[in-house]
Amino acid sequence: MKLQVTQENLNRALSSVARIASSRGTLPILANVLIKTSKNRLSLSATNLEVAITHFIGAKVGDGGAITVPARLMQDFIGSLPEGVINLELEGTKLHITTDQYQSVVNGIIADDFPVMPTMNNGSSWKMSSGVLKKALQQVVFTASSDETRPALTGVLIRTSEGELVMAATDSYRLAEKRLGKENQNIELLIPATSLNDLLRIIGDSDEEVKVTHNEQQVLFQVGDIELVTRLLEGSYPDYQKLIPKDFTTTVRLKRADLISITKISGLFARESAGSITIDVDTEKKKLSIRSVASQLGENTATAQASKVTGGGSITLNSRFLLDALSAMTGDEIVFGFNGKLEPTLLQDPNDLDYRHVVMPLKS
Repeated sequence: MKLQVTQENLNRALSSVARIASSRGTLPILANVLIKTSKNRLSLSATNLEVAITHFIGAKVGDGGAITVPARLMQDFIGSLPEGVINLELEGTKLHITTDQYQSVVNGIIADDFPVMPTMNNGSSWKMSSGVLKKALQQVVFTASSDETRPALTGVLIRTSEGELVMAATDSYRLAEKRLGKENQNIELLIPATSLNDLLRIIGDSDEEVKVTHNEQQVLFQVGDIELVTRLLEGSYPDYQKLIPKDFTTTVRLKRADLISITKISGLFARESAGSITIDVDTEKKKLSIRSVASQLGENTATAQASKVTGGGSITLNSRFLLDALSAMTGDEIVFGFNGKLEPTLLQDPNDLDYRHVVMPLKS
């Protein structure tokens, strides 16, 4: 293998793929990145056996070939080099890397020992805007569970419902659902949340299309010159729709920034009680107040003015879950509704009804 590539392109590709290379796995080669020529392009690939990422970049290829090299070393080294042309030449299992100022040799492992990168030769395909997908992932993925004893909840459900594409995730304490627009195909995919976090890192801010191809075992996301393949989770997802309340005895409409501010302050006094805060709604004064008590530190009550209040009452929530939900929204105002102390609460942006966020109450 002998080729030339720019530092900028090589560094960008390594940043995309090296993150998932794992040095903690049972196979030492999984800590490596596969560097391989493909016609007049260079591909860099890494996998942890659950998800695989390949990034293609342009290169001036003299001789073809393939080698695997330590991902962390390559990422740190190439990232430290100045911009310009880098020469790569393979001799046996030694990769010679030279620039005008540097001459280095990285010891590799033959590519034959690297796991076979998954391919998608058949399956159903659909496309969507990368901007729409990125926002949906940011609003939904963080609510998936990390408890491996309930594997279905560690995934994110992407499915069609009544002609619309819907993304949802829950850890049984909170739930997020985002409607992504019209889709005629019958889609139902349960994708590991960890894989979608990797996808989120490689999606840019542009509106270029993301192509999604899937079969019964895996799903492929193609974003520009980057491909991500991940396995699908088995099992059925719970019928989360039953958790989403439709009518409320108490609703409050107020500025999102105000609710974030008083929740943060109240959360400081709620650390001893695992983030427990009590929300009180005053109908007559049109106010929402948050009360928190710390036996060692003291207590706090913070109040925000509401623009509209229906009904009154109180409910106890986890302050971190409430902040996470508010941070996932982008509008100026928020509508907060609940039914008694033990029923699920719902948060929505009144100008973006495609996103719904449910937080389960704590026993007060």
